[in-house]
Amino acid sequence: MLTVHMDDLDVSAGDRVLDLGCGEGRHLHGLCSIENIRLVGIDLCFNDLEKTRAGLVGIAGGQTKQELSLVQGDALRLPFANNAFDVVICSEVLEHLDDYEEAVLEIKRILKPGGALAISVPRMWPEKICWALSEAYHTAPGGHVRIFNARRLRRRIEVEGFTFLHQHWAHALHTPFWWLKCLFWNRQDDVRLIALYHRLLVWDLMSKPMTTRIIERMANPVLGKSVVLYFRKRLPN
Repeated sequence: MLTVHMDDLDVSAGDRVLDLGCGEGRHLHGLCSIENIRLVGIDLCFNDLEKTRAGLVGIAGGQTKQELSLVQGDALRLPFANNAFDVVICSEVLEHLDDYEEAVLEIKRILKPGGALAISVPRMWPEKICWALSEAYHTAPGGHVRIFNARRLRRRIEVEGFTFLHQHWAHALHTPFWWLKCLFWNRQDDVRLIALYHRLLVWDLMSKPMTTRIIERMANPVLGKSVVLYFRKRLPN
């Protein structure tokens, strides 16, 4: 389930690409069709990194066409040299960080001038409903600590020397699912409607039927749960 559009990143052979907060590696999987790039995933959770490695090793018996490194680390203290990456993906991460601005500065430090950046965060109005329906949704360990206004986030990143390119929305079909989970947070495992909706999402992910692709594409501008912002780091004067 990709949030960032790989085609919008303009990744080329020889590029070094960082997935910051890679989780179980969904965007790293999405980059596996591009040959001769160097992929790096970093996440705080070691178990997620283990799942990422297992999943990527399972592709074609481990015969991937990329160089892959996985690192356990903190977004606020990235263990990489200045100007180390051509592309950085930071998807559904900043909303978990107490000091997201420090993470933006770290991204600026490690991204080469002219490099591409894709950042996604939960969209403001669907996220507000989730917070209203369930306090545990955002107060549980590892939960969301803030609701972003996309326009303000865009301006904050631009101030740090990035040029905004464009944005889109993603995962409209997931928005009602999360509202249901929040509404029945304390007994969500017992609510049949949630289980059925989850089965629908899994089926859609695995089968990719044209009907739901069209429905989600049309619904994303209104109902998309995530907003995705694309930038390029400006060249020095």
